[in-house]
Amino acid sequence: MAFTRREGVRALLWLSPWLVGIAVFFVYPLASTVYFSFHRYDLFTLEFIGLDNWRYAFSDPRLLQSGLNTLWLVVFMVPAQVLFALGVAQLLTKIKSGSGILRTLFYLPSLVPTVAGTVAFVYLLNPATGPVNQVLAWIGITGPDWFGSAAWAKPSLTLLALWGAGNTVMIFLAALLDVPKHLYEAAAIDGAGAWRQFRNITLPVISPVLMFSAVTGVIYAVQYFTQAMIASRVASGATDSAGSTFTPGYPDGALLTLPQHLFHTGFRDWSMGLACVYAIMLFAVSMVFTLVLLRQFNRAEAAS
Repeated sequence: MAFTRREGVRALLWLSPWLVGIAVFFVYPLASTVYFSFHRYDLFTLEFIGLDNWRYAFSDPRLLQSGLNTLWLVVFMVPAQVLFALGVAQLLTKIKSGSGILRTLFYLPSLVPTVAGTVAFVYLLNPATGPVNQVLAWIGITGPDWFGSAAWAKPSLTLLALWGAGNTVMIFLAALLDVPKHLYEAAAIDGAGAWRQFRNITLPVISPVLMFSAVTGVIYAVQYFTQAMIASRVASGATDSAGSTFTPGYPDGALLTLPQHLFHTGFRDWSMGLACVYAIMLFAVSMVFTLVLLRQFNRAEAAS
């Protein structure tokens, strides 16, 4: 018994840095967020108001709009980015000459600072002076008002995400190069075509990497903030001059995401209690999507 107790104390000592980190940076902030969600809090005064913040949150029209926009990014942008990265990585494994240069070219956009890359992308897609619409005009196509149109704003963000998918491309490339070559050789001898080899060999082998990319992509999309905020500001022509105001979401709320609405509520309206409600919702949505994805991947692995 003494030996077992001694081993348990030793294990706790080894785990103590992790336990302290979890307590300080996760448990305490989460508990504080729940506590403040029942209060009117502006960093100076704290007043208990019960469920008033929660009632207001569920009747807030901008919460619904930002939630739907965030859901759009999860449903469309994340699968597009994963499929694009997987396709590019698959293509890079087939190219022998110049593959190193192509890998560098696909990875370089992910090294560009987020703000600079977003500003540059908005300029490229400027409907009046941007080179993209000018090139489309040369071939007889009238380019859309990319970031200035509510219908095209989120697809434009998706194009930006595809352009910066270099990290995901490299992760898939490493996974694809790690697939045993003898499995493809045996399948080719049995008469399996390229699609059957991809479905029956490649996908099962890289499924953990696929799951990782999907889960991290969903978490990233749920927390999507910087690109949408910068694109909205630049496309609207807003400035930071004295007396100027900017409401996130231009055009027509199409680029308003849940993290933006949370930030605006907490640090512009100084409604910290209400912002804590939105933060809890954001955490809950991230957990739900992650658990659903993990369950689906576990089912797929069990079926295979």
